[in-house]
Amino acid sequence: MKKKVLAGAFLTMGVGLAACAQNNSQPPTTEAATTAPQETTTEAPTTQAAPKTEVVKGQAEGYGGPITAEVTLDGDKIVDLKLTGDQETPAIGGAALEALQAAIVENGGLDGVDAVAGATWTSNGAFDAVRSAMGIEPEESAGADHKEVGATGLSHGIGFASSGRLGPGKDDKEVGVYSMNEVIAYVLFGDDGTILDLEVDQLEVATPNYDGEHMPHLTGFPGQAYNADENHDEKVDTVLEQTDDTFLAEIDSWATKRERGDTYKLNSGTWTDEMDLFEETFRGMTVEEIKQWYADCCSDLNGRPLHGTSEKEEDVKKYEALSEDQKAALDAISGATMSLNDGHGNLIAAIEKAYEYRRPVEADSVAKIGLGITNTGRLGPGKDDKETGVYSFNTQAAGACFDADGKIIALFTDVMEVATPNYDGEHMPHLTGFPGQAYNADADHDEKVDTILEQTDDTFLAEIEAWATKRERGDTYKLGSGTWTDEMNLFEEFFAGKTTEEVSAWYQAACSDLNGRPLHGTSEKEEDMKKFEALTDEQKQELDGISGATMSLRDAHGDILGAIEKAWALAKDTNITVGQ
Repeated sequence: MKKKVLAGAFLTMGVGLAACAQNNSQPPTTEAATTAPQETTTEAPTTQAAPKTEVVKGQAEGYGGPITAEVTLDGDKIVDLKLTGDQETPAIGGAALEALQAAIVENGGLDGVDAVAGATWTSNGAFDAVRSAMGIEPEESAGADHKEVGATGLSHGIGFASSGRLGPGKDDKEVGVYSMNEVIAYVLFGDDGTILDLEVDQLEVATPNYDGEHMPHLTGFPGQAYNADENHDEKVDTVLEQTDDTFLAEIDSWATKRERGDTYKLNSGTWTDEMDLFEETFRGMTVEEIKQWYADCCSDLNGRPLHGTSEKEEDVKKYEALSEDQKAALDAISGATMSLNDGHGNLIAAIEKAYEYRRPVEADSVAKIGLGITNTGRLGPGKDDKETGVYSFNTQAAGACFDADGKIIALFTDVMEVATPNYDGEHMPHLTGFPGQAYNADADHDEKVDTILEQTDDTFLAEIEAWATKRERGDTYKLGSGTWTDEMNLFEEFFAGKTTEEVSAWYQAACSDLNGRPLHGTSEKEEDMKKFEALTDEQKQELDGISGATMSLRDAHGDILGAIEKAWALAKDTNITVGQ
């Protein structure tokens, strides 16, 4: 654009010079020669003012690190731009910065400039760096607020979907990399099955030779070992030997994909960003409509939405068969590129299970919903007849509806407990370990080891596919006062109408400091007896009202209370009104 301005200036000067030459070549007229000189006024020649430009700088976070924008402005118009992002992937992010630099200058600003396909994260970082330089607030992400939703009825449910993943590939010692995935969906439905709101999260846990820096990992159960890439340079540094202490520490450090935040990056944004886009898309649909949308609009090869960018023949043909409306709908969620069903996890199945296990919610309105997830490891119970320890890990999920005052309207809680195969319970989900590992097994549940299971790729996938939560295990999961489900339902009903702070305070006052169980006055432990006697008559009457709820809310079996507390800490606004 500078060249155009300069060319125009030279053109004006040329015309002026030609005119002057033409006038000077004309002979003076007689009148001009004989008339007395007139008074003249000399005016200063006018010149075109040079453009007033300024250079401003800004910075924002890209995919690999900071992106810097050096912006040359003529007023509000961008006339030159230099984008720098040394930590972006050269072939993807680096190329995107070059393309964006040219497009923004050509447009004179950000309006009308689209993100580069396959490099949305880098593109957004570049846009925000330019905005930062110009003193413009970054744009808010979509889906932060939604309009009021009306419904004639309300139900909610939690769904778990478990899957194993072979890979990606092997480490430099030719030992396989593996992971296990738990997708958890908390969903609110209307009477007609329409999804009113939902929150989806996922726990992915890999072998320690996976080179990703922020990936949760599991070496195995105590006594097992696995290659580890501790500095994430794609080379094995050591072989980790799992102990009781390291087993508990690994599980305690597990974080879900939402909890991993900006460290879990995809090309088009974080995992959270993409999942939020999918959630926005699924609101107003039924489970069957979601399944049909997935069948129509997602790749049969990898489960990803068909945005028309794949070069695979099958994907190209399937995309071309879509209607214009379907293509337009896909364009609206162009930032949602991850798979909805592959080795990383089956998100569709988790939503479907939430519908299958839904229960009614009695409420006129819901102000917020939250999903909290906690993880605990357990040493025991005891050892098998070969003196090998029994171990388990537990994932607790609590979905909650809250009113405008933060009081719990309804709770839905479930737990996935997975044990070593020498645990003698018949219906307990188990994991032998990762492929290449082995463990004692009590196949007929007679408290005696029958065999040693050698884990293979096929058995690894089959074990995880067979996992069932405590609610899914139903009548097979019995406690002294009923099933696990019966007891959990009593706790959920009891906590309705309380804030999570009030639930936590009740736990501190009315549950055992030894095992986390409600103090019903039946314990013979001195500490429990003293704590029970210190309760008020009103507190004792409350406990009498849930005499059938005897299991622990916080012990090695699972931190259920922690999941409830997290549900409130992570709660998001919703705006659901339930009519008649």
